[in-house]
Amino acid sequence: MSKNQMLNGIDDNTCKVPEAICLPNSSLPRVVIVGGGFAGLALVEGLKNKEVQVVLVDRNNFHQFQPLFYQVATSALEPDSIVFPFRKQISGYKNVSFRLAEVQEVQTSNNTLVTDKGKLTYDYLVLATGTATNFFGMEEVERNSLGMKNIRDSLNIRHMMLQNLEQAAITCDDEERDALTNFVIVGGGPAGVEMAGALAEFCKYILPKDYPEYPFSIMKIYLVEAFGQLLAAMSDKASMNTLKYLKKLGVEVLLNESVSDYDGKIVRTKSGKKLLARNLIWTAGVKGDFPKGIDQKHVVKGNRLKTDAYLKVEGQKNMYAIGDIAALISEETPNGHPQVAQTAIQQGKHLSRTLVNTINKKTVLPFKYRDKGSLATVGKRRAVADLGKLRFGGYFAWLLWSIVHLMSISGFRNRLMVGFNWAVSYFSYEKSNRVIIRNFKPTPYYKTVKETIQNEK
Repeated sequence: MSKNQMLNGIDDNTCKVPEAICLPNSSLPRVVIVGGGFAGLALVEGLKNKEVQVVLVDRNNFHQFQPLFYQVATSALEPDSIVFPFRKQISGYKNVSFRLAEVQEVQTSNNTLVTDKGKLTYDYLVLATGTATNFFGMEEVERNSLGMKNIRDSLNIRHMMLQNLEQAAITCDDEERDALTNFVIVGGGPAGVEMAGALAEFCKYILPKDYPEYPFSIMKIYLVEAFGQLLAAMSDKASMNTLKYLKKLGVEVLLNESVSDYDGKIVRTKSGKKLLARNLIWTAGVKGDFPKGIDQKHVVKGNRLKTDAYLKVEGQKNMYAIGDIAALISEETPNGHPQVAQTAIQQGKHLSRTLVNTINKKTVLPFKYRDKGSLATVGKRRAVADLGKLRFGGYFAWLLWSIVHLMSISGFRNRLMVGFNWAVSYFSYEKSNRVIIRNFKPTPYYKTVKETIQNEK
């Protein structure tokens, strides 16, 4: 039995070391991948059936299709339409294993991962852990608002929205009703823009049918962006078209404005504005999310890990980082590559070739990013597209956005479910998933807006 096998407690597939995570016997170099997002799965695909032992570790047992989180949040899709089990994904991959665990620490001195389920050794470690919502140190905002970084966040937003609309139908307090039906979205990137557009369509087409007791105009949607334009990473034309589409849908867009505080009832901005709202959705920023054990001198802006041109973490011999967590700093990319799905997928594919060549002592090539363009949707039949020198918006951009996203979803069944829901919605604007399955409590206390205003006076 090898030292590697002993450390992992493997003897005829039976664990002998209680603190270790059991894995199948193998004499092949072990590549441990932490995180099963776009980057991690692209790497798994590139290493399947190669002469390596691949271990995928994730805190969830499923892959999440992040671009459609906002549709789950607004009742357009069920969560199982955009998640796909890892074990089903890797079925038939003889050299790939999945372990459900949360990595807590990296011990680089002995090539060991410490997880909440035990220890795991590696020959090569790849961090593809992605990002978490960044509230920029505003504890009250973090405590009282919701981010949209995973499928649970999306469901929390859905339940919060539906519960507050139901409460609004009950209360006789006009100010409280206004707060319950007002929505503030912070961040004018793709996630914020798409969320605002979906909420506006819910307000226009669903609210009058479900809540005939008050007009749809009672539901106000604010989109707050700290900079002077929306979709700052896209072209000026895309930004202007997006602003036009949102205003046409009735969204009030506040540019050059940022949130300074939120107590669960009143949103305060740095310019002094106050917005009554019990629904605040935060999409304004992200930060790298990785385990302990990595020297902070290798961490750069955005809490990302600095890598070399081969995606190896600075200062490490056998540790790599890909996807949103990685920052390949160069003259061409002084802030690293954009934190989008296409970057993650390209890095995952490239690293699979790099690792195979490294193990076989062959030449490895630096990573080169190929920008395939950007797409963002603003409700049905409205989207913007930047494809090379082409800049356009409207129906064709929306159709292209729909095709690209539908084909990117894992699993034929999931594509079928999403496609069917979209087809129904296209002709009817119907959202059939407006059910409150569990009670969502955003804060441990409850005060009415009127009480808050009186206390301030």
